[in-house]
Amino acid sequence: MTGTVAHRRLLFVSTNYAPEQAGTSRYATQIAEHWAALGAEVHVLTGMPHYPAWRLDPAYAGVRTTREQRGGVTVHRRAHRVPSRQTLPRRALFELSLLRGGLAGVPEMGPPDLVAAQLPSLAAGVAGARLAARAGVPYVPLVRNLLGVRSAAARAVERYALRRAALVGVTHETLVDGVAALGVPRERIRLVPNWSLIPGPSRPREQMRALLGWRPGQTVLLYAGVLTPAQRVLVEAARQDPTLRVVLMGEGAGKEALRALSGGLPNLDFARTAADEEFPDVLGAADVLAVTDAAVPAELTSYFAAGRPVVAAVAADSGTAREVDRAKAGAVVPPGDPAALRAAVRALAADEAVAARARDYATAHLTPTAALTRLTALLTDALPAAPTILPAPVAPAAAGPTPPPAAPSIPPVPEQPPAAPEPPAPVAPDAAD
Repeated sequence: MTGTVAHRRLLFVSTNYAPEQAGTSRYATQIAEHWAALGAEVHVLTGMPHYPAWRLDPAYAGVRTTREQRGGVTVHRRAHRVPSRQTLPRRALFELSLLRGGLAGVPEMGPPDLVAAQLPSLAAGVAGARLAARAGVPYVPLVRNLLGVRSAAARAVERYALRRAALVGVTHETLVDGVAALGVPRERIRLVPNWSLIPGPSRPREQMRALLGWRPGQTVLLYAGVLTPAQRVLVEAARQDPTLRVVLMGEGAGKEALRALSGGLPNLDFARTAADEEFPDVLGAADVLAVTDAAVPAELTSYFAAGRPVVAAVAADSGTAREVDRAKAGAVVPPGDPAALRAAVRALAADEAVAARARDYATAHLTPTAALTRLTALLTDALPAAPTILPAPVAPAAAGPTPPPAAPSIPPVPEQPPAAPEPPAPVAPDAAD
């Protein structure tokens, strides 16, 4: 272990990155900027902004490749397909287009000391493994979810990517067995938990509720995240209880189907994701916050930071259920049972002790500093001893003979067109959060 990433050149492969606002994108951005702040030269290889709305950001229309500077990080983007409708074949083509569009091609940079990647993106996993192999450097993937439990093809891709890793980080202990089953020795698997992406609310709850148009005394159940078919249980809860106000805040491929299912229910609102500065206050204004993703999504850590009770419509043995139970910050109900969900919401809405436990759990266990320190330690354990980038020479304290010049850093190589990728391993649909 070298103890630091300073003066190292790191390549981080992630399908999603800023300015996208989904949890996976925000985690990737905070990770890369943290490494840059520690003194590393960080390059991110990513796609064009499109998620979670599955629409290409208009600012990138017609762009094939681009190089940007964001928060001290050099961001290399490559074009790819953006399917407007989500089906299994379309998602498979999306993954293939990421690889063929250049995600597996070497970006303009000097030779890296290490390649990291963020999964469950299958394309990022394959690209990271291949780029590390080409450079002859360690490969360290961070696994937020596994798709192989749903698809044999995805399992084959995950096995390909993870068995080539020097070390593997997982964001929850429920992922350890799945990663080990893919052939990764347990001693090479490290736990790197998620952290809260937001601060706590700053505005009084009643003031924020008034601004949002939520009536005093009305119970508000808020979901904030990527919209998928999993939120159908929330639509049905609103249908069964006209006095319950349900708010679905976010974008996603399932939005229009959910809107059609709702049939214009007067107590169900679809809202755009709040601006960063307002997001914690909007969460804090709700009575109960809903989560439907079993794989410990980013919104769960934000819910805890907001200090509101959580109702989780997920399997009882899932990572999300374990986190809610561990924090003692809410209730877990079966994912397809709107009656059980409504009963839990009514019980939780008036329980300020549960709200306080959510806030306390975030303060004690979900700080970015602790999580990013563990993630950086994962890299330093895998890094080779000698840095690629030499530190700048220190000026002499007093006048004297001119010292010999320091050895130069390795200069960046000229931009090369993306190399034709090797035939990709079979791919299957990806979930970004």
